[in-house]
Amino acid sequence: MKELFQHSAITDGLTVRVAVNFLPEQSRIEAGKWFWVYHIRIENETDHTLQLMTRHWRITDANGKVDVVEGEGVVGEQPLLEPGRSHDYVSGCPLSTPQGSMEGYYTFRRDDGTEFRASIPFFPLAAPATAG
Repeated sequence: MKELFQHSAITDGLTVRVAVNFLPEQSRIEAGKWFWVYHIRIENETDHTLQLMTRHWRITDANGKVDVVEGEGVVGEQPLLEPGRSHDYVSGCPLSTPQGSMEGYYTFRRDDGTEFRASIPFFPLAAPATAG
């Protein structure tokens, strides 16, 4: 099955694409727990080799509660992306409401030692009405 990336952001030749899906089998709606999985593809169309150093997520639920998640790398990795290459990973997000959103940025280091922030596009988290 080919993944459909619904959201994307481009920063200085680096594209971040996101596909998100609600997972009813991982959710416990009766306990107020909804769960989404998201697939990220990072595409390096620059002339530099880039290393993903850190992530910064802003996760908002339907009540306006914001969680900021920061840390090194993604899913335990700090991938190196050569020019023309991409990196994919999958992660998940639990919420205590059936709707919310995520957005943020990655910090990348170029092969010349300079760093920049690459935008992670805003994307909604929305459980189907039948799941609530």
